[in-house]
Amino acid sequence: MARPRSAPRHDRDAGGPADVLAAKAELRDEVWSAMRAAKVARFPGAFGRIPNFTGAEAAAERLRALPPWQAAHTVKANPDSAQLPVRQRALEDGKTVYMAVPRLAEPEPFFALDPDHLSEPPRKAASISGASRSARRVSLAELAPVGLVVMGSVAVGEDGARLGKGGGFADLEFALATAAGLIGSDTVSVTTVHELQVRPAGTIPLTSHDVPVDFIVTPDRVIDCRPRHGPRPVPGIQWDDLTDEKIAAIPLLSAQRAARRTATS
Repeated sequence: MARPRSAPRHDRDAGGPADVLAAKAELRDEVWSAMRAAKVARFPGAFGRIPNFTGAEAAAERLRALPPWQAAHTVKANPDSAQLPVRQRALEDGKTVYMAVPRLAEPEPFFALDPDHLSEPPRKAASISGASRSARRVSLAELAPVGLVVMGSVAVGEDGARLGKGGGFADLEFALATAAGLIGSDTVSVTTVHELQVRPAGTIPLTSHDVPVDFIVTPDRVIDCRPRHGPRPVPGIQWDDLTDEKIAAIPLLSAQRAARRTATS
């Protein structure tokens, strides 16, 4: 089935080897096409997105039963529709939720959702539009340490290798939070996906900044990737992997690069 012409490419300003970027783009198209053919991608479709999928609520409930979820008081989650049920349940369970502003495009690039101070029910508050009404906009310095990281995926390998839609924002958020001391070596990372998004170990190519997940949760099962995935990236921003265009588009990165240049001048 042909890919829609309007599907955006999010890796246009991505850094890294051209062959790896091409392999990742091909795998995204493969997964999006499979989900579209199986009719398991919810509105507005899979292509060009972290796809919302049939069974997202069941996957969120399965995640809810895991000990790392139950132990976490604070959750950092991606803003995509596929993980809306996860964010909703976190608020229902009394957890504080940090959600990135899409594309980290603001000087205060995170929404902080306090379950005790919501202006609407958790399901509405956990959406992007709802967060803009119920959440505080905060800087990286205002975040508290994170107990659980939830990441959206286009595809994910059984070894924990994760493939996003190409913008690299989830890995950047993880690197920024790690460098700030908000994510530690024992912080658990998870993703919720449809079974069609799961790939065998070794299938997804990785670069130095790609963050593996510890658990994959589908509507039908939990995959513990920790015995098979490699080490997390070295804490901190991998500046050599970022293009000037990417840095200029993210105020937080622009400010950090300016500070680095001032410190070394």
